Order: sequence, then structure tokens, then C-alpha cells
Amino acid sequence: MTESATVQIPRELLPRDGRFGSGPSKVRPEAVTALQNVGTTYLGTSHRQSTVKDVVGRLRDGLKELFSLPEGYEVVLGNGGATQFWDIATFSLIKERSQHLSFGEFSSKFASAVASAPHLLEPDVIKSEPGTHPVLRVDASIDLYALTHNETSTGVMMKIERPQGTEALVAVDATSGAAGLLVDPYNFDCYYFSPQKCFASEGGLWIALMSPRAMARVREIKEGERYIPATLDLSIALDNSLMNQTYNTPSLATIFLTVHQIEWFLENGGLKFSTSRCDESSEILYGWAESSSFATPFVKEADSRSRVVGTIDFDPSIDALKVAKILRANGVVDVEPYRKLGRNQIRVAMFPAIEPSDVAQLTKSIDYVVRSGF
Repeated sequence: MTESATVQIPRELLPRDGRFGSGPSKVRPEAVTALQNVGTTYLGTSHRQSTVKDVVGRLRDGLKELFSLPEGYEVVLGNGGATQFWDIATFSLIKERSQHLSFGEFSSKFASAVASAPHLLEPDVIKSEPGTHPVLRVDASIDLYALTHNETSTGVMMKIERPQGTEALVAVDATSGAAGLLVDPYNFDCYYFSPQKCFASEGGLWIALMSPRAMARVREIKEGERYIPATLDLSIALDNSLMNQTYNTPSLATIFLTVHQIEWFLENGGLKFSTSRCDESSEILYGWAESSSFATPFVKEADSRSRVVGTIDFDPSIDALKVAKILRANGVVDVEPYRKLGRNQIRVAMFPAIEPSDVAQLTKSIDYVVRSGF
């Protein structure tokens, strides 16, 4: 218990692991043990030496295998997280004008970053209401389409498809979707994410799966007259990644935990394994909500309901924040809604590290709290 609970949930109804945060994710205990085992041989060693570079190589090779990347695609990484990558893209991927599908807090932030860049034209931003996603429109003035695989704030996912009739790049923010949702690498040129969600690691790192066309764009912009700060220069990150290192010192623990998760996926069937766990959890959560007398999925279109982050509205007579507070007091944490969405709802992560059986136990715990009348 983290604090005195007004409602004591019976132990048999509680999840075995009560972590359901949408970022950072639950880290599997096996990964923590593995990290501890390399505490004196890997942690605290130079990231320019083989001890660390070999682990970075495992990360890059593992992701190539996990996503079945076509010949010529590369895995690039650097410090700063996906937020940093938005700024990197404004300097190193967009030539003149981008189009952005904006349908939540995080997809809108990339659009805002581009709109503030003085060296770029005003972006084309297509918005839709929370709980939905917009559809891109092909425009001859666009040289990069910025998509989001999963909007973490609202629990909306979208299928990633390359637009027809254009040579523009397709860049996909996959921070909460990568390894939890299926994707065809031929439909993107840059698929970037942070590892603190489906990869059950820590923050502070960005990873990008890049096509030859995306890398050619990086080189083309670098050879031009645009000023690019070194930490936002994707060509520097690319050159370092090809040597299995980062431009500046990374978090070694983050890299190790990411590799541990990737190899767990691969040992158990790869992307089919990781996404099937999310599918199972989402079927449990949405099935419960649809049959509940007080809960309902926030996202109305079933095909747009995220399989990695579920948002569930509560009847106005049930205070979702109070339910979340009682759950927290019973050791079930981080199901509060995204603060800026302002809805009476819970938000539940269903990343691969989370056991589907724990999602089922969560629904039982919520039912018990609601029946108690608080």
C-alpha cells in the first residue's frame, strides 16, 4: 500500500503487478536482474569501447530482425528522446514543408515545433477531434508527411500507409506504438520512438528506423547551407550509429534494458509475439468496458482503438480520479487520465511487458471499488 486506502481491495482481485503507466512502462523484473548482473562489467564503462558498442550492435541488429527491415534500412539512435527527434527532424529531414496529422497532445507538438522553425515554410496541419484521427491529403508542396502510429494522450491508433502519387518522405512517431502495433517498413521512411514504452526501458534515448531515401535526404540537407546544431544533426547520429555508438554519452542502463526486451521478443516469436500480447490485453479491457454499466471506450471507432494505451470513459456518477486514487492506495498505479484531455476517464497501458492477466485483474479491482460506493 502506498497510502491509507479508503477501500481495501481483496488480494485475489488485485493484479500481480500493479504498474499500468503509459510511460515509463513497467520494466520486467527479469530485465532488472539481468542489468544487475552486468553492474560491474558493463555499467560505468566507456561507450567508445567494445563492451558497450557490442550491446549497441545487438540493439541495432535486433531491431532490424524484429521489424524485418528491408535491405539498406538502418537503425539510428541518439540521446534526448522522441521530443528531441522532433527538433532533429525540423533541421535534418524536412526540406521546406511538411504535413502533420494532429489528433492529440503529442502529434500536435511536432507540428508546433515545425511551425516555429524560421527556415521552414508553414506546415500543413490537419486536425481532428480527440478520440479520432485525421486522414492525410496529398499535396505537391509537401516533402515530408508526419504521422503518428499511436496517440498516447487519447488512446487512438492509426494504420500507417504510404500516400500514393508522391515522392515525399513518411516520418512516423511510433513512441508508444513501436513493437505493440504491426507496421510494414515499406510504408515509412523514418519510424522513430523512445524505448520507455513497448520496449520496457527508461527514457532519454531516441531510435529511428530509416530508409535509404531518408538517409539520402539527411545527406542532401547536410550538404546545403542550412545551419544545424551538432546535437540536432542527423548525419552525425547516423555516422556514429553505423559504428555502434552515439554522438555523446548515452544511458547505458537504457540501452541494456532495451536490448533485453528486444531479445525477449525475438526469442518468443518476434513482432507477432509482442503485438499479440497487446491485442489480448486490449480485448480484455475494451470487452470489459463494453459490457460495463458505468464504463465505455472513449474511442468510438473500434478500428481506431489503441491496442497499447486504452482510454475508458466513466459515467458522470463515478469519479474516475477517485477510483484511480483508491487503486493507487492498493498498489495499482498510473491509471489516471491524460491531464490535458480533461475527461472523466482512466488510461491504461497495455504494453507487451504487461501481463494480459493483470489487465483482467485490474478490471475486477475497478468493479470492486465502484460497487463499494467508495
